[in-house]
Amino acid sequence: MSINQVHSIAQQSRLAARRLAFAPESVRNRALLEMVAALESVKPQVLAVNAEEVGTARDQGQSDALLKRLTIDDKTFEYMLSRLKKVAQLPDPLNRVLAGHTNPAGLRVYKKSTPLGVIGIIYESRPNVTTDAAGVCIKSGNAVILRGGSEALKTNTLLTDAMIAGAVKAGLPQHAIQIIRTPGHEAVGELLKMDEYIDVLIPRGGKSLIKRIAEGTRIPVIKHYDGICHLYIAADADPAQAIAIAVNSKCQSVQVCNALETLLIDQHCSAALLAQLQSAFAANNIALRGCQQIQARWPNIAAAGETDWQSEYLAPILAVKMVDGIDQAIAHINHYGSGHTDGIVTSSLSLAGQFEAQVDSASVMINASTRLSGGGDYGLGSVVGISTDKLHVRGPVGPNELTSYKWVAYGEGHLRS
Repeated sequence: MSINQVHSIAQQSRLAARRLAFAPESVRNRALLEMVAALESVKPQVLAVNAEEVGTARDQGQSDALLKRLTIDDKTFEYMLSRLKKVAQLPDPLNRVLAGHTNPAGLRVYKKSTPLGVIGIIYESRPNVTTDAAGVCIKSGNAVILRGGSEALKTNTLLTDAMIAGAVKAGLPQHAIQIIRTPGHEAVGELLKMDEYIDVLIPRGGKSLIKRIAEGTRIPVIKHYDGICHLYIAADADPAQAIAIAVNSKCQSVQVCNALETLLIDQHCSAALLAQLQSAFAANNIALRGCQQIQARWPNIAAAGETDWQSEYLAPILAVKMVDGIDQAIAHINHYGSGHTDGIVTSSLSLAGQFEAQVDSASVMINASTRLSGGGDYGLGSVVGISTDKLHVRGPVGPNELTSYKWVAYGEGHLRS
């Protein structure tokens, strides 16, 4: 794809974003439902094309984890549609009065939510990001430029073309949703230069992709590098609840960013709880790596070193450390954590409150699995990622998070004295 073609896409998106900014909520919601209908009409083609791309990736020796992320089956397709429907049902993120007052001279001042403008989404493997990103952006009045991985180019293009048709049928501009239709890094390189037209970039994928995007552009980037997620089991934790939460946090899906990577166990937890935890992880084929205190209680497990406390395994491996109370647990999390998701299991409101206040993470879970941190379980429907930054957003990035604001002042001939 030439420089001129990328420039044209970015320019078209900017023009579409200006129209989208004042599209009524009813039109945006209708567009989302028309997108669902259009996707349903091409489902057989999507499944067939996706099966071909999965087969090609398998023949190229791609990992099972990548093949799983790449695959769309009936269940995945219906899930993608359900997320678009959920987004359509959410409250309008635009034109909300966030603050307001009337000053002593009678000038009425309001702070109102507005779209960010043009969002560029650069992602790997997961075709469901194509529909999620388009849905969140349309709901929030933003134009979107999609650039998926070459391994799913045909699938992503087919999905995008259907959504464009649905959005246009509902009355939105044709270029509200666009996709880069060529493989290779050249088009991405040009996209990173389009700060005149693109307001925000959101990379979805491995750490190397995110780092390359963030370091290669002047455009603001919403990102997260790692999901080094922790769970602290306090001495007063209910044993059955602690085991269930720890196992679900790690084992429900090991390859995702909110899966548990380090388990912290209070040294005053019972020997029975420790034994049951080890048995539960063994039953789920989780390889354990422990500190010296843990090794003394769980014979025949590997030693955990400094790199283990810094690792996002995304695999059936878990680092385990024994800590002397909540202060030590919090200190470990704030030192080694990535600010993604960290949790505590406790029966004490006081300990829960201390953990919530002192752990500096985008999501803090109290007596709940780390796997629940995300758009669906937070009631956001589709999201375009999870941010571990503090600016502009933090945590799951849904429609509200893709808005900014403007100040509006209503006067009656008011002048500055």
